[in-house]
Amino acid sequence: MSIGNSPEDDRPSIEDDRPSIGRVLQEARIAAGLTLDKVSASTRVRVPIVESIEQDDFSRCGGDVYARGHIRTIARAVSLDPDPLVAQYDADHGGRPAPTPAAPLFEAERIRPERGRPNWTAAMVAAIVAVIGFVGFTLFNGGDEGSKDNRVAEGPAPDRKPSPTTTTRPAEPKPDPSDSAIAAVPKDKVTVKLSVLDDKSWISAKSHNGKLLFDGTLLKGESKTFQDDERVDLILGNAGAIELYVNGKKVEDVFETGQVERLSYTKGDPEVG
Repeated sequence: MSIGNSPEDDRPSIEDDRPSIGRVLQEARIAAGLTLDKVSASTRVRVPIVESIEQDDFSRCGGDVYARGHIRTIARAVSLDPDPLVAQYDADHGGRPAPTPAAPLFEAERIRPERGRPNWTAAMVAAIVAVIGFVGFTLFNGGDEGSKDNRVAEGPAPDRKPSPTTTTRPAEPKPDPSDSAIAAVPKDKVTVKLSVLDDKSWISAKSHNGKLLFDGTLLKGESKTFQDDERVDLILGNAGAIELYVNGKKVEDVFETGQVERLSYTKGDPEVG
């Protein structure tokens, strides 16, 4: 019987020889001739966070979701494939975490008052009736004026004072573009459309049951549309660069550049979500 470690215990572990995520990102950055400031400017990740990640300290990222997003963004900035690094992060931190419903997070951070849903159908019917009534009234008055002019032409022209002013009929109301957009989307589903107007943004979208619909970065000019039967949960990494339509209606919230937003929308207007 031997005393001490067995030969199997002395064999080096393969995992121990693998370089850490921070070391790989740091060496790639140095090889590309980039400074921390340049990486921060291109990724919009603050310098202290980039520096902490290169030291394998992910505590400043704010959670696994943001850590994975920062690793992807920085890896692309230094010309690395992000998938192996994200897989290594998941392996080092107990695997990919179970999806967390975004609705409670959104309700905690962005509580909005309940608003009554406008009856768009009734409003459109009322507008159509008003337009038809206006057109009928215009045609009726026009016919009367024409017949009066004909009778005057047949007899002696009476003395008339010139009309002091000319009445200008108001232009027919034009429908709001958002009305047609709302009518085009399915009423029994939640429809969310994202368009990146400036720079780029990291997007995460999930359905009401936690299914991941999209997780990645959209560049300037790109857009994505998501639908679900009940709810769509969003995390926007750079919300200020995004134009957002929910159920055919533009969300008027003003997001700041670099701001992270957690949003959740259901059927109806954006305010209902």
